[in-house]
Amino acid sequence: MTWSNQLYYGDCRTVMQNFLLDSVDLIYLDPPFNSQRQYNSIYKDETNRPLPDEVDAFSDMWELDADTERAAREMPLLLRDSGMDEATVELWNIWLRALRYTRPQLLAYLVHMTERLILMHRILKPTGSLYLHCDPTASHYLKVVLDGLFRHDNFRNELIWKRTSAHNAARRYGPVHDTILFYSKSRHYTWNRVLQDYDQDYINRSYRYKDKDGRRYRVGDLTGAGTREGESGQPWRNHDPTAIGRHWAVPRSFPGSDDVPPGVVAGLDYLDAIGRIHWPSRGRGVPAFKRYLEDMGGMAAQDVLTDIQPALGNERMGYATQKPLALMERLIEASSNPGDVVLDPFCGCATTIEAAHKLGRRWIGIDRAFHAINRVVRLRLGERCGLIEGRDFTIDGVPETLEAANAKWRHNKFEFQEWAIETVDGFPTTRRTGDGGIDGRLYFHVPDEPELQSMTIEVKGGTHVTIAQVRALRGVLEREDAQMAGLILMRPRSPGQTRNFEREMADAGTMRVLGIDYPRMQMLTVEDILAGKRFYTPTVAGRHMPQPTMPGLPNA
Repeated sequence: MTWSNQLYYGDCRTVMQNFLLDSVDLIYLDPPFNSQRQYNSIYKDETNRPLPDEVDAFSDMWELDADTERAAREMPLLLRDSGMDEATVELWNIWLRALRYTRPQLLAYLVHMTERLILMHRILKPTGSLYLHCDPTASHYLKVVLDGLFRHDNFRNELIWKRTSAHNAARRYGPVHDTILFYSKSRHYTWNRVLQDYDQDYINRSYRYKDKDGRRYRVGDLTGAGTREGESGQPWRNHDPTAIGRHWAVPRSFPGSDDVPPGVVAGLDYLDAIGRIHWPSRGRGVPAFKRYLEDMGGMAAQDVLTDIQPALGNERMGYATQKPLALMERLIEASSNPGDVVLDPFCGCATTIEAAHKLGRRWIGIDRAFHAINRVVRLRLGERCGLIEGRDFTIDGVPETLEAANAKWRHNKFEFQEWAIETVDGFPTTRRTGDGGIDGRLYFHVPDEPELQSMTIEVKGGTHVTIAQVRALRGVLEREDAQMAGLILMRPRSPGQTRNFEREMADAGTMRVLGIDYPRMQMLTVEDILAGKRFYTPTVAGRHMPQPTMPGLPNA
């Protein structure tokens, strides 16, 4: 497989199942623990309006429903197939028994992550590496999973990134760091030494001498331990190394050291001539070698990162958990080479993609939120990177035909619902059972209202849709704190059924905004959506294109 720059819309588990084994050089993932926070931050960023209270009622996506519990019970078989040793498989069984009733959401999260980490391990090249960015909530559980998949011998570092200087917390220490778990797939992995700037306190403490021209330096030995016969043990400039149990050792690893002549005395004379020797005051002590700060290049990157600030200014894209570009650049520089393939399976606002582009790597980004994909294409790839779809990158996974939409519904009805809702500028609820007829909401502005108003959306992908379900949706509209209700159908109804649906919807009445009447209940088919039609509402929050009109209705 020859990778080009690609952006995928969909669940990374589904997408990665189609990747070839050993095809990716580097994986960075920052998986969400509560993805709804990203949705909320996008809304607030694009509208500058507070969100309605019902957004907070959307269920956390980590729910131990029947499907997830079945996947948890089947996980040992999947782990064995992935090559995990039996002891670690048994540990999963212990987790299953321990967390099923005490922390079911955490167990659901671990099932979700383990299924995807298995695929990541499969598609990673033998020379590849993986960085998993997480917080202390589940990092210790995820490390056990990674130890089993990658083997503990291939655990390289636990990186600590200090993301903020201080954080007030009641009755505990302020949480100011994130954890990044670094694994390689084998002992033979890509590694490039990365240097970081020295801390100013370290510079003041260690490079405390200055030349006449102001260049900082520290002093190093011109001698080595033990005495020697010959030239290296003889006195030089009235300093006898043998008297202190040492011998002369001419440094040969500094910029310009190739010009140092052979021989001890000749070498020392040359160093003195070019100003590389620090002479002790009043003749006390032994001459030392000057190591200039400018020669050092920087300090080898350490596993505690305190020199990278959070994303600020025009780098911000409205994500509460957005990571800074400098952090991504450091990881990518260290663990890949130009032309390598970098994958971010939870790409979100795509900081990883921008860093990979800047450093000359090919990239793959995956996200299951259509809003995120649109935002990345518009802001990150277009405005910040100057990339053009079709020329510099491609987008895969977005249905463009009725057949493709129907295939998505057959494969995963929840992914189909999310696509349909997000395509019409709505936001899907993550609750998969007991949603009360609400699959998502669309938010819009109403003058003089302090909060955004909403349309509840229900999606029906099957063929058996009756007037009873339309009446049920009308009941949802009357029951919920919403001004409008929308129904999305996979296929058009018969003319008679359509008339019945429209008559029932018309009975729900209209809402008037600035002299315009908007039907409180509306219906779209997938063919309508693919043709560019949208629900007819007041100005939709976050929409960046002109709002299409609906046939037979006035322009908004």
